[in-house]
Amino acid sequence: MRIFLLALSLVLAGCASEPTVNKDEPNAGRYQIDSDVAPQTPISVEHIEDAHPRYEPKSLYGNKDYTLLGQDYPIVKEPKGFTQEGKSSWYGNKFHGHKTSNGEVYDMYSMSAAHKTLPIPSYVKVTNKDNGKTAIVRVNDRGPFHEGRIIDLSFAAATKLDVIKTGTANVKIEYIAIDKPTNIQDWHAIDPNQYYIQMVAVKNKDSAEKAALLLQEKFNTSTNIIKSNYGFRVRLGPFLDRDVADKKLLKVKNTNYSSAFIIQEAKK
Repeated sequence: MRIFLLALSLVLAGCASEPTVNKDEPNAGRYQIDSDVAPQTPISVEHIEDAHPRYEPKSLYGNKDYTLLGQDYPIVKEPKGFTQEGKSSWYGNKFHGHKTSNGEVYDMYSMSAAHKTLPIPSYVKVTNKDNGKTAIVRVNDRGPFHEGRIIDLSFAAATKLDVIKTGTANVKIEYIAIDKPTNIQDWHAIDPNQYYIQMVAVKNKDSAEKAALLLQEKFNTSTNIIKSNYGFRVRLGPFLDRDVADKKLLKVKNTNYSSAFIIQEAKK
């Protein structure tokens, strides 16, 4: 049984990321975006929807003014009406599975982004001025720190906007303002999404059902099987709260499933 689980956990091994680097060194880590790469065997992102804006309180981490490489970056205190134009870039496999600036796990298959000064989390509409395509992303990280670049898109978002093809693109970003619910109990109720953790992909239904049973027992979580063009995908979930899904993903990644990632879908 252990051998079977280990084999399944290696199915998506092509998405594994590199070790964490020292961010204090000039041009280190995510700041050296040109050295990043797409996954060796990327899955289709056609099924991934735009991020769905909802009210979220500011994260405990990543929202203080900071200085990097001799330059000061004050966080935007009143972002309503904020717009910006410039170059976008993207980051992918190099940081997949590593923590973002607010402590979440970076998932290159989610519709997320990094920005230097917008509050975390924030939602912004990104328009690729070179082709007119648009996407809504959730800002949960800091960067990019190359001159002239204003936003780093996740692999999924960059693919949706065709930035992957060119590496960078001329974009306009627009902050999406969301009013705080008057009733604290409504904070999560207004989230129109549900979340799954993609675990393994197998070729036949019998293997998928066996994997689902093992994963359900291992993580004490319901499982879900969907058919794809290449076989069957086994997922944990659904989770109705993104925070719960993120915490479960951390546990999953610490048990030989380093390539697991979150899929966001509209509630049915």
